[in-house]
Amino acid sequence: MRIVSYNVNGIRAAIKKGLIDWLTENPIDILCIQETKASPSDIDLSIFTSLGYHVAWYPAQKKGYSGVAIFSKKKPDQIVYGNGHEMSDAEGRVIRIDLGKLTIINAYFPSGTSGEERQTYKYQWLKEFYDYIENLKKERPEILLAGDYNIAHTEIDIHDPKGNKKSSGFLPEERAWMDQFLQAGWVDSFRKIHPEQTGAYSWWSQRFPSVRLNNKGWRIDYLCATEKLSKKIIHATILPEVKHSDHCPILVDLK
Repeated sequence: MRIVSYNVNGIRAAIKKGLIDWLTENPIDILCIQETKASPSDIDLSIFTSLGYHVAWYPAQKKGYSGVAIFSKKKPDQIVYGNGHEMSDAEGRVIRIDLGKLTIINAYFPSGTSGEERQTYKYQWLKEFYDYIENLKKERPEILLAGDYNIAHTEIDIHDPKGNKKSSGFLPEERAWMDQFLQAGWVDSFRKIHPEQTGAYSWWSQRFPSVRLNNKGWRIDYLCATEKLSKKIIHATILPEVKHSDHCPILVDLK
């Protein structure tokens, strides 16, 4: 089973840049998209259903903002919209599907880059979300958590760790949350396969076009598995050559 996570920074824009052609040429069993910035009614869903996908979509209440969707070749046994926290759900940040014993959660973690208020909310969201996934893990031991976590975990996950030590996304408190999360038994699929690889990034600033050209990026997108599910990981990689967004897709193959 091939699962891809991809922050498309607007699904309509990504479609115009060739997303559907890429999906047609690169078969994927489950595609988790963040930042749809659209509702299902804003696009012709037949472009996905004609490829064999079942669509689960959770938009933000605010138009053109946030939103997550999961496209699955297998029909989900259950779709769960949101994680039960009012602000997170209003922003369309979490969607879950169950396929037999497997649970896929697609999450778009908040960014704190716009200022102190959002950074404070990011910390609140991280605490609420941690409790949510830890509780769910007791009931559903095989979970894959896909998403844009908006956190670069370690120094090898960011091109300039010293210059960004006070930047949202690489703050000590955010990195400590990742420590706690992984210590609780979650496994970063990319690091399981490539424990020491450097220069592997999934996001590049759009402010300076040369940033992506020179690979001055951050690895802030993850496919993390519960300990039980992690034993089924056979391959994981990042696809920086795919360019429909300021992020690139990340991929995991499960046995």
